[in-house]
Amino acid sequence: MLMKKLTVQLPRGLQARHTAIFVRKASSFKSEIMLSKNGKTANGKDLMEIMDLVIKEGDEVTLMVNGGDEWEANRILEEFLLNSNSQTPMHRS
Repeated sequence: MLMKKLTVQLPRGLQARHTAIFVRKASSFKSEIMLSKNGKTANGKDLMEIMDLVIKEGDEVTLMVNGGDEWEANRILEEFLLNSNSQTPMHRS
């Protein structure tokens, strides 16, 4: 099991669109993925559980990954959470 404390650098934190992207990335791995903030833990593959954590830019979270592809999953998800250049795509009609 890999466990790492991170300071979220995403602009506006894990608001709806960033959370959906995180869940999509997490769901692409077989490993169990958990995200924790202030003692509350959420399944990293469950959008509503993560939204309930109310993760904002600058918040400290713990990313926990356990499984056969944990190293790759941890790398990808950590990179996403620490990417201060991630822009939320604007919807165009």
